[in-house]
Amino acid sequence: MNQDIINLYDEYTHKPLTRQEFLKRLALLTGGTAAALALLPLLENNYAYAAVTKADGLFTETVEYPGQPAAMKAYVARPQELKKYAAVVVIHENRGLNAHIEDVARRVAYAGYLAIAPNALSALGKTPANEDEARQWFQELKPENNLQNFINVFDYLATRNDYNGKAGCIGFCWGGAMANNLAVNVPMLKAAVPFYGRQPAAEDVPKIKAALQLHYGGLDERVNAGIGAYEAALKQNNISYELYMYEGAQHAFFNDTSGERYSPAAAKLAWERVLAFFNKKLA
Repeated sequence: MNQDIINLYDEYTHKPLTRQEFLKRLALLTGGTAAALALLPLLENNYAYAAVTKADGLFTETVEYPGQPAAMKAYVARPQELKKYAAVVVIHENRGLNAHIEDVARRVAYAGYLAIAPNALSALGKTPANEDEARQWFQELKPENNLQNFINVFDYLATRNDYNGKAGCIGFCWGGAMANNLAVNVPMLKAAVPFYGRQPAAEDVPKIKAALQLHYGGLDERVNAGIGAYEAALKQNNISYELYMYEGAQHAFFNDTSGERYSPAAAKLAWERVLAFFNKKLA
């Protein structure tokens, strides 16, 4: 697919660009409204493909923990046996907790971890009807409350009888930025895995205690612009990190519901690296 079309969709999903304006610009790129509408299913997420990992053999539940301005809700998955597990916080994109992220949480659980996937929008009491609505409500999240709501998940984990005290996180896009922020703000975090996430400010990097594994799509110019300064700060402060660039891959290459942007080969390799990293850092 034409890279200009991919870039336009990336702009639409990350900036305050209305659907009307997006479709108007897409029609200009594709040669008309009919062509634009025909192309949409190849661009937009299709959650019919999200239930890759069944819950058979897992314990799953929905929980609440304290948040601002209201309680946070989260999806939990772990192996069926009741014992203590290392935890992995799974952080969604800027669409809230959806079927794809719940699926990723189940993958984490099948790898032998206690997975917990908070829903940022639950603190606003919001249940979006569609992705446009979800992105709009993300603008209502106060950054300081939102960060604290994700920090609070670690206090909640400490109250569970199936948690062994070791924790990591993994996040995608908006959630990748949050994974970086948690590495800065949660000293007990042992491992953070941001996928194509915005990088923290260089002056905050010395606060990081966690080991990092960073994943980027080679064609993701918007996010990749911050890699150089981030890597320089990591090296300067002797932070343990791994950085992987997947050449030819788009932003959201791991999301198997994401149409043309999904890259099966890159996603498979990245997941193998993630599991090896967690097995080493959360053992």
